[in-house]
Amino acid sequence: MTLNALIQILVYFGVLFALALPLGRYAAAVLAGHRTWLSPVLLPLERACYRLGGVDPQHDMSWRSYASALLVFSALGFVLLYALLRLQGWLPLNSQGLPGVPAPLAFNTAVSFVTNTNWQAYGGETTLSQLSQMLGLTVQNFFSAAAGIAVLAALARGFARREAGGIGNFWVDLTRASVHLLLPLSLLLALALASQGVVQTLASQATAAPLDPSAGTAVQQIALGPAASQVAIKQLGTNGGGFFNVNSAHPLENPTAASNFLQMLAILLLPAALCIAFGRLVGRPRDALVLLAAMTLIYLAALAATLASEQAGTPALAAAGAELTASADSSGGNMQGKEVRFGIVNSALWATATTAASNGSVNSMHDAYTPLGGMLLLWLMQLGEVVYGGVGSGLYGMLMFAVIAVFVAGLMVGRTPEYLGKKLEGFEIKMAVLAVLVPALGVLVGVAIACLHPATGASLANPLPHGFSELLYAFSSAANNNGSAFAGFAADTVFFNTALGLAMLCGRFWPMLAVIAVAGALARKKGLPVSAGTLATDTPLFTGLLIGTVLVVGALAFLPALAAGPIIEQLLMSG
Repeated sequence: MTLNALIQILVYFGVLFALALPLGRYAAAVLAGHRTWLSPVLLPLERACYRLGGVDPQHDMSWRSYASALLVFSALGFVLLYALLRLQGWLPLNSQGLPGVPAPLAFNTAVSFVTNTNWQAYGGETTLSQLSQMLGLTVQNFFSAAAGIAVLAALARGFARREAGGIGNFWVDLTRASVHLLLPLSLLLALALASQGVVQTLASQATAAPLDPSAGTAVQQIALGPAASQVAIKQLGTNGGGFFNVNSAHPLENPTAASNFLQMLAILLLPAALCIAFGRLVGRPRDALVLLAAMTLIYLAALAATLASEQAGTPALAAAGAELTASADSSGGNMQGKEVRFGIVNSALWATATTAASNGSVNSMHDAYTPLGGMLLLWLMQLGEVVYGGVGSGLYGMLMFAVIAVFVAGLMVGRTPEYLGKKLEGFEIKMAVLAVLVPALGVLVGVAIACLHPATGASLANPLPHGFSELLYAFSSAANNNGSAFAGFAADTVFFNTALGLAMLCGRFWPMLAVIAVAGALARKKGLPVSAGTLATDTPLFTGLLIGTVLVVGALAFLPALAAGPIIEQLLMSG
């Protein structure tokens, strides 16, 4: 690793953790219903939302009621977004005259944004009107992220409460997360991005005339729109869906080094801050730091390996005489599919961040990474999007791994499994296993069916191992609610719009329901005092045990599939 790369990584994580600590404290106050310094401004808006929705903020829901409210809200969001996309051609703010979105693509897109996946089988500037982008996609970016935070808040109450029948109110959690957390952060980030040149206008396009008309160069129409407002929440909410087709590689969506840094920072900011918030909500800040440390160590290992692979380049580049060593004048290495203005370090840092978190935005094309580099991005998603992961969803996913780790440790040493002051019994273990394995099942079953489907070959831009990697990446991204893709995969077909949409639904809501059920079961339990038989879960030893649990589950579930794709491709490339 070069000194330049090391400095960039240290600066990135230094700023990330410096901001995550105060933001985590603020998020804990918001989710606990305490007053904050923004309360005088935002409380009236929160109360107006309750009056408009007929919500009693004092009503405490059982876990079944909480889960039902989540499903009803998500189903309503899907229906409204699907209708908006289908009727787009007859609705206002459509100066380009774009037609309604076809039914299979509208289904896939509505599911994608409701599940916080933001998988895009279309080009944003050529498919969606400004109304669809603003009222449809941007609104769901807020609500899907807030739903994940709400489920995390419910799980925190499950650990914190003693012999309680309720785990909070979904509508209150959703409103507080949206109004007090996501809205002010998005406003600040959108203003910062607009100052860097991220476009924010209701104009649909600009005309670029050639400098030398005599050269015969055609006049170019450049797509515009309200991008900065969508980009801000797409990153903060770990949504990832781009306003433009090439996402954050587009110069109007990510024009400068500063905008690139701010967007990378926003991807991991809330997932890291929510670890701090969770520790304060359950009264166990050291245990929460263990979760954050486990996430960070796995991420840094994947980042280092990705950087090394991309910097090393390929045998074909070396044989062609390309400069593979980084210097003051060149990034060196494998620059295919990467922006020269970002280089290998910022491309790899973004790629690992977006696949570790449930984000999916890109500033480089993952399909053009080396087989080993692409495999690491795949693998980060296949771990269950728990290395930081999505807003709320990443942390509650990691907590399910922690429950399994405590159970396994209890079996090994003969102790009753306890975690954060609660005894873990058969129901909690079963739900945790369900939350961990259902996304993996969605990936492997989906890939198996797609391999047998006769139309799959037409969607793959490359044959043999790399084509299989494209397919594996697509289902790994969908079932783990990431949304990024290998660029060579053509997903806008009836089969893939449907199959990937179903994978997104399974990967989002089965784990959510399992986590809510665990929260309800834990809330009804008595608290257990720390004793000589209690396994310490705030130590480096438990950090290692948790990392081992995450890695073993990910490696065992996907190793055969990875061997058939990127591993064999790497071996073939290296001869």
